Amino acid sequence: MKKALLYVFTFLAIQFLAQFLVVTIYTLVVREPVEMMSPLWNIGVMVLFSVATIVVFVKLGWASFSRSYLQSHPWDVLLWSVVASLGAIVPSLLLQGLIPEWTGWAKEIVDDAEQQVEGLMSVPGGYMVIALLPPVVEEMVFRGCVLKSLLQWKPQWRWGMIALSALIFSIVHMNPAQLPHTFLIGLLLGWMYMRTGSIIPGIAYHWANNTAAYVLYHMYHNPQTLQDIVGPGSRPLLLALVFSLCILLPALYQLNQRMKRVE
Repeated sequence: MKKALLYVFTFLAIQFLAQFLVVTIYTLVVREPVEMMSPLWNIGVMVLFSVATIVVFVKLGWASFSRSYLQSHPWDVLLWSVVASLGAIVPSLLLQGLIPEWTGWAKEIVDDAEQQVEGLMSVPGGYMVIALLPPVVEEMVFRGCVLKSLLQWKPQWRWGMIALSALIFSIVHMNPAQLPHTFLIGLLLGWMYMRTGSIIPGIAYHWANNTAAYVLYHMYHNPQTLQDIVGPGSRPLLLALVFSLCILLPALYQLNQRMKRVE
């Protein structure tokens, strides 16, 4: 448990230091209020944070990258991971839509998080820090380090440790509106890691999930609700849900059949 907390603290500390460094450079060089900082500077924060996290975790021996899983040719698992991610989009958006609107300090956090994501989505380089770097960094930290250490700590409580890691994963995103979504994804990613012993299927799922969000943002000009995508009324929502479950459930079944641990 102590190792898991150390990994999370280090992850957050690197994120804070990267943001502090870039903001300091911005104020010294540009000499404008931080509120006027372009989203391109936020991309700089994300790139610095991502690269620094990988370097620190690898140098300290907490994480390592191996070709052994890819050498087992798990292309069917990776394919079904992507399919499962696409099938989970509508159920996730429906679940998020059931959450009451936040008020007070929580609303401020949600609004700030949404504005930051929208800023990253709308500028060149946004795809890299939305869909390419986060899957690698977050899977390395939260499944390859945090969940791995929790499973070693209490191997007899596998699902309890997966749930704990998913809770940590959702809290660290610091967006109350996404808590149910990130928690459920954390459970699924934890299950995939437990079954395979590799973060690569999780990276594939995570990449597809974030890529879908990026594509939907640009296709529908920043949709706020599922109705903005499928249209108004309950019938389109029901049809979209049924269609998505027809993708998600077979994909989960196929993953359950095909995933295996590669030492």
